[in-house]
Amino acid sequence: MKFIGREEQLRKLNRAIARTNEDEAMQTILIYGRRRVGKSELVKQLLKNTTIPGIYYECRQVAEESNAQGICSILSEELHLPKLGYQSIEEVLEYIFQKSCKETMIFILDEYPYLRENIRGMDSILKTMIDKYRDSAKLTFIILGSYVEIMRNLLEHSNPLYGRIDLTINLKPMDYYESAGFYPGFSGEDRVRIFSVLGGIPYYNRLVDDSVSVEENLMELLVTPEARLENEVSMYLNAEISKITNANEVFEALSRGYSKYKDILNQSHVSSGPTLVDVLDKLINMEVVEKKTPINDEGNKRKAGYHISDPLSAFYYRYIFRYASQRKILDSAVFYDKYIREDFESIYVPHYFEEICRQYLIRKNKAGQISPAIEKIGKYYYDLAAEHRNGEFDIVAQDEKGYVFYEVKFRKEKISASAVREEISQVKATGMNCYKYVFISRSPVDLAGIEDPVATITLQDIWN
Repeated sequence: MKFIGREEQLRKLNRAIARTNEDEAMQTILIYGRRRVGKSELVKQLLKNTTIPGIYYECRQVAEESNAQGICSILSEELHLPKLGYQSIEEVLEYIFQKSCKETMIFILDEYPYLRENIRGMDSILKTMIDKYRDSAKLTFIILGSYVEIMRNLLEHSNPLYGRIDLTINLKPMDYYESAGFYPGFSGEDRVRIFSVLGGIPYYNRLVDDSVSVEENLMELLVTPEARLENEVSMYLNAEISKITNANEVFEALSRGYSKYKDILNQSHVSSGPTLVDVLDKLINMEVVEKKTPINDEGNKRKAGYHISDPLSAFYYRYIFRYASQRKILDSAVFYDKYIREDFESIYVPHYFEEICRQYLIRKNKAGQISPAIEKIGKYYYDLAAEHRNGEFDIVAQDEKGYVFYEVKFRKEKISASAVREEISQVKATGMNCYKYVFISRSPVDLAGIEDPVATITLQDIWN
């Protein structure tokens, strides 16, 4: 299948390889990110595009000797060598590092945490190798891992590898624009719908068939019993969390729209506040939940909100997990009609359309296409004490001139001029220093008679 996206990451990796060649000095690279985000495919693509000999080994949850012999087999096959008989990782690493003093090489250890958990002092072994050969090995050494917390630990001051990593790539899910490359046959509206479920995870998006409807894809991938991605969420949670019950409770509360800490604690059956804090911290470190504060009151913990940042998890807990019993005894089409269809179109997708619009603004801002440049973007909190009313605007950008308010609509119906006036009136009532109003809409926006500075952005604009 065609490799899609990741141009910036490939550029960084190719520059690192070039530095190894030019300076004849070793480059050590750390790549980490959640499961299925495309780390392995990224380095495999790197190897495809270079003539430099490359050794790629995916570490396994086996004894040290088995992993050592596995690396030996790859070395013999890729470098056309006689069979090597090293029994320890340290021995086979010594061989590779020594060999790279004579010829330029790329060596990749994928899923490094598996190696680390079975070999005592593995980080120290790598540190010794890197220090010994840093100035003599013509080697690009790449370490990959899906356990985000463990991989981040390699960068901490207390870790033996601290200061030995030349390049770190935290590989994030693709944004809405890159993800669309996996389903070019979909309309702009359907791209919004499918991204709202699968997000920017390449592994999920490769499974999309854009010759059939979004609904048919969802039925095949998630809704029908034994669907391809049915167990995906529980699998990655079980891999990193010991008490899955607490994670399920938190996800279910978040999927129903509860975002404040107090509400999550009340709505879930997590036993205590400290336990909830631990669960939330773990999910944040796994990059499937995020904590957000308003851009106009970032230091106020009471106004912080927690949100599911992984769309597949959000869909799974909102529909599949919540209605698991009904799903088992209903026809899949009936289940979809009763529990998914209306809510998905009127509430779920419009919510994730906001995230797509936020990503669109960030992408344009980075490209220098928004002036003045956005300095902050996020929710804006307002408190009307006299009216005993407070709330949040979902997307507000701040720049050197003040605030720009963005109203996001994923509705079929045309946005009337009276609706535009009403939105502007609500913003003005909060006292926000807003100098411009922008409506991002699936349907046309009527600006007849509107005197305030208003702009519109269409679905076509977002995907171009």
